[in-house]
Amino acid sequence: MINTTTTTASNSAHPQPPLFDTMSTMRAMRRLKPDPVPDELLERLIQAAVWGPSGGNMQRYEYVLVTDPEVMARLAPLWQRCVDSYLATTGKYAPEGMDEAAYGRMVAAIEYQRDHFAETPALIIPCYRMPEHQPDEEGVKASVRALGAAAAEELARIQPRFTALAEGSCVYPGVQNLLLAARALGLAANITIWHLLLEREWKQVLGIPEEMRTFAAIPVGWPVGNFGPVRRRPVSEVIHRNAW
Repeated sequence: MINTTTTTASNSAHPQPPLFDTMSTMRAMRRLKPDPVPDELLERLIQAAVWGPSGGNMQRYEYVLVTDPEVMARLAPLWQRCVDSYLATTGKYAPEGMDEAAYGRMVAAIEYQRDHFAETPALIIPCYRMPEHQPDEEGVKASVRALGAAAAEELARIQPRFTALAEGSCVYPGVQNLLLAARALGLAANITIWHLLLEREWKQVLGIPEEMRTFAAIPVGWPVGNFGPVRRRPVSEVIHRNAW
């Protein structure tokens, strides 16, 4: 059973900033009311995302914001196929440390969101495109000298992973800002990447250019339930001081 106690700054002599309360109750809220969310609030979510750090300050992100019920209805069958695929494979069993009852409640919420996706008030798709790599022979030679031949060879081997992490590091800090802003405004939101299972079809519906990568599909709306404490492993189990 995952420990539900949240360690916060209030346990020490330091006062706890309000942000800590926001983070400690920022659960994935999948049951949404069909009521529309004002454009002003949705733009504030995007603004929070834009405030997030971006690698090299390149700021090459774009955000697709879907609020049109007709577009959402076209996306709903794609969402259903992606969710069904997930539940048939990775999501078939409870994660280690999570009891079956809790996992059953999570799956029920996922299925509710799947079955009511067409009623989702808003959906945000963060996109990013890294700049084209410019060949630089002298720069490559200098890099090899700095790293050493063995490390440079290893970097070449893991280049796809390195590139993927570089792109993600430019996008996900902004996504986290967006989720924090949603919680602060009383909005329900959760990050998913299931759309990647059918990314080509999603791009076709939304007119996203082929060269643009998508990094999440974030449903947003007013929550049906109540926010509550997150369930996470205690810090004492995950921290490694000075070495593993």
